[in-house]
Amino acid sequence: MKHIEPLDNLITALARLPGIGRRSAERIAFGLVKDRRNMAAGLAGALDDVIRNVVLCSRCGNITDTSHNPCGICTNTQRNGRVLCVVEGPDDIQYFEASGGFAGRYHALMGKISPMHGEDISPEIVRKLVDRIKDENVEEVILALDTDVESDASASYLHEVLSGLKVRISRLAYGLPSGSGIEYSDPVTLSRALRGRQQV
Repeated sequence: MKHIEPLDNLITALARLPGIGRRSAERIAFGLVKDRRNMAAGLAGALDDVIRNVVLCSRCGNITDTSHNPCGICTNTQRNGRVLCVVEGPDDIQYFEASGGFAGRYHALMGKISPMHGEDISPEIVRKLVDRIKDENVEEVILALDTDVESDASASYLHEVLSGLKVRISRLAYGLPSGSGIEYSDPVTLSRALRGRQQV
């Protein structure tokens, strides 16, 4: 098949998205080309809208719109500001919120320690976490990370960094399946994991 540069670029861009491999990217790209007027134009408009109007919360890293930054969770006075739930990314915040089992605030790390994949936790995000704990008089930090090796390494690192602060550090109870991610857990499991958290 003759290579068409714009199409190749689209396939490459789609294949970089989480959960989409090369073959899926090709199918999506061909579908967009076949229905350019509706599907492609609609997708382009939605992407442009997200680029212009959706940001990460400047305080916790949650997904929010540009007119509400810090996000509604950070500014909600009814939430318990003394308990901070540390998660790997903003998608995890959405899963916890759907469970309805947590009424505190969040801090997204935007990654985890994974030398194999060249990932690390940004020192700036860790510094912001430490500053929040001090400035907001946080009493408990819940390390709500996945149960894989990289997340365990991240939890150990954070425990070491935070152990000098006057704060209780806990991890989720192991109601989550080993080797699985928070996004694959149902709301009941997440609620039980939060309630059964243990100090580390």
